[in-house]
Amino acid sequence: MSLTDEEFREEYKPLQVPAHFDAADTQQNKMIFALAEIGEGSAEDVIAALEKLEPNVTGEQLKALVHQTLRRLYDKGLLSGSEQNGVMRYNLHKMTQPNTGKTNPG
Repeated sequence: MSLTDEEFREEYKPLQVPAHFDAADTQQNKMIFALAEIGEGSAEDVIAALEKLEPNVTGEQLKALVHQTLRRLYDKGLLSGSEQNGVMRYNLHKMTQPNTGKTNPG
């Protein structure tokens, strides 16, 4: 199946971190917010952060959804990550330090 240009842009648009946690938001946005809050972490870390933000939402379905969504976003290149001791740790590609290099326009 091939995507049109517009479908491709929609499917692979950069992730936007929500400004605040909203219980009525999509599950993906909640996961992105939780990952941004912890900076870097495994799917289990994201689940723990979500459970703190929304204590009444837990369960195996949530765990499966978080694992599946984070893996899908990673496979699409929208999240970065690395495997440590057999566990995938995800992050959002956020720059946390300013560039210190100089440019040479000439």
